[in-house]
Amino acid sequence: MEKERYFQAETEENAETKTDEATAAITQLGQTNIPQMEPDTNIHCLTIVGQIEGHVQLPPQNKTTKYEHVIPQIVAIEQNPKIEGLLVILNTVGGDVEAGLAIAEMLASLSKPTVSVVLGGGHSIGVPIAVSCNYSFITETATMTIHPIRLTGLVIGVPQTFEYLDKMQERVVRFVTKHSNISEEKFKELMFSKGNLTRDIGTNVIGPDAVQYGLIDEVGGVSQAMAKLRQLIEMKKGGEGKMIQ
Repeated sequence: MEKERYFQAETEENAETKTDEATAAITQLGQTNIPQMEPDTNIHCLTIVGQIEGHVQLPPQNKTTKYEHVIPQIVAIEQNPKIEGLLVILNTVGGDVEAGLAIAEMLASLSKPTVSVVLGGGHSIGVPIAVSCNYSFITETATMTIHPIRLTGLVIGVPQTFEYLDKMQERVVRFVTKHSNISEEKFKELMFSKGNLTRDIGTNVIGPDAVQYGLIDEVGGVSQAMAKLRQLIEMKKGGEGKMIQ
């Protein structure tokens, strides 16, 4: 009887610990499972929402994706053999350029198949993240804002500041054109277009137009993205099988 009580207490304690871990994951990372935990599926879902927070902490009322949370997750995904594919869901207004590029570069360098879906919006530095995956989808009503690099706060009015901005912008342009089918000329044309945005230069691209420009691969949602990711996983397995033989 005492033995049964002991096991019952241990089971309840384990269940409580798992609940606490899940609650902590939701609070800190905005999702129920993390790559280090044993996944229920071979596909991991990574969400990029709100504003991408970089080296400066944003106010608490802002919905943010913190790069110090995302980067270790991507490393854990690469290391975990049980995760065979990654689904990236974006609904972001953009944010810190260097943090966004860091996330994009890490996603592009993963050895596992990756598919992205733009829901709602994938604006500003969200564009490189969206195109960094092996295949990208955008819903019909989703939009992507393409505009030049902007700085907020104190700016030193010297030629070097302009050169720094120009080089940073070139990094974004090079990355996007390398990982999508859009040409550099077309991307820059959209970036510097006048009259499309009320108080800024740039272009707001809607789902089907993003596909037409070659920025995104296909119009579709979660089901299409999952089907494509499973297809890429099977192709990778097939390729590895041939190599082993």
